[in-house]
Amino acid sequence: MVKYILNRLIVSIPVILGSLTLVFLIIHWLPGDPAQMIAGEDASPERIDYLRKQFGLDQPLWQQYAVYLWKSIRGDFGHSFANSQPVIDRLLAQLPATLSLALLSTIFAIIVGFILGVLSAVYQNRVLDYIVRVISLLGVSMPKFWLGILLILVFSVHLQLLPAIGNGSFKQLILPSFALGVTGAGMLTRMVRNSVLEVIHEPFVVTLRAKGLSEKIVLYKHVLRNALLPAVTILGLLVGEMLSGAVVTETVFSRQGLGKLVVDAINQKDIPVIQAAILITGLFNILVNLMVDVSYSYVDPRVRKSG
Repeated sequence: MVKYILNRLIVSIPVILGSLTLVFLIIHWLPGDPAQMIAGEDASPERIDYLRKQFGLDQPLWQQYAVYLWKSIRGDFGHSFANSQPVIDRLLAQLPATLSLALLSTIFAIIVGFILGVLSAVYQNRVLDYIVRVISLLGVSMPKFWLGILLILVFSVHLQLLPAIGNGSFKQLILPSFALGVTGAGMLTRMVRNSVLEVIHEPFVVTLRAKGLSEKIVLYKHVLRNALLPAVTILGLLVGEMLSGAVVTETVFSRQGLGKLVVDAINQKDIPVIQAAILITGLFNILVNLMVDVSYSYVDPRVRKSG
């Protein structure tokens, strides 16, 4: 198992380097001069040239890339162009809010997705199945920003049950977590339903029923265990969806977090903050996918045996 994890980490290195390179090129291809944006419209040419030299923007692109790559490998993300604060301090200050939002959204998506997916499979082609399929389709189809605005109008403006914006309390986390988790719940519901339906018609299930085992034991002890592998696969994608969706959700609900930090940094063309935030997000995605791969051996004994 240790050798497998090390191999997965080695394979992840080109992915990280590719992400770093792609982010660097995209940011430098965007229109706008960071030095001009920091100095302001009325700044003198001397002031702009001074800022370019201070932040290393006057160097050739390949040299900027080499410096950026070397510092990123060492964990040195530099200082923000906007306020000269260390980038790592800004990221660590905003990261807990985003992680709590992504974690609660993922838990919501897993609970709702598994329950609805199993119910839909058990009651296949009945009224409950059709209702669940419509709900899951709506969950996948609704844009996060539209759902977020709708939740604010209903629960904050009209019913006045939950706060619409801000950080600090659990109540302020409910609406954005729901808005972010609905899409994941819809995806997981459809995946669990299809997996259960695929397993429930296998010959071994017919044999278990013929032996006289109750339907609950067959479903929860045997069918679900064999149907978990495809569902576990999508969990890695689900966490990535939560982290990327936090950008839109935090903006709609005016929450402080990594997503809103990236949006503000893009508007200010704060290159060090953008690069570091995307790198941190990419590392989290790689870590989650590694955990998903390792969990295969516990969900499916065949994977453990082959390993």
